[in-house]
Amino acid sequence: MTEQTADPVDAIVAQWRRERPDLDLDAMAVIGRLGRLMVVAQREIEAVFATHGLQRGEFDVLAALRRSGEPFELNPSVLADTLMLSRAGMTGRLDRLEAAGWVRRVADADDRRAIRVALTDAGRELIDTAVTEHTANETRLLSVLTAGDRRELDRIVRALLESMVPGV
Repeated sequence: MTEQTADPVDAIVAQWRRERPDLDLDAMAVIGRLGRLMVVAQREIEAVFATHGLQRGEFDVLAALRRSGEPFELNPSVLADTLMLSRAGMTGRLDRLEAAGWVRRVADADDRRAIRVALTDAGRELIDTAVTEHTANETRLLSVLTAGDRRELDRIVRALLESMVPGV
């Protein structure tokens, strides 16, 4: 293993060690680095979405529709539940996406009182391009890790997440 360079988290932990040597600060260091990692990664990820005129939430809606398979339609409530979003929040996203021409609201064939959200051809083309760039970007962000490191990191993060949010 190579020697690691001190980072801002090390400085914070060192200050706490000086002031409170009685505390176990290992978890603080890990959680602090995870938090910093997510801030940096999110910025890099959102930059890709922005090149396509999308915000994260809009990308998420288009991606959920695309991965649902033909005919690329979902009930707005299912979309909201999938994305862990309120119904009002979903309506706002759908309004923006519909105005851009990337989705359309269509009558539900099984229940005329209900609507479904459908990906337009332009929306499908957009999400296919954006998700291709997004996955390449995520691969780039993790390129410092070997394939084995990525699998091990995934295993560890999955275990942590399961311990905090059972059933995810």
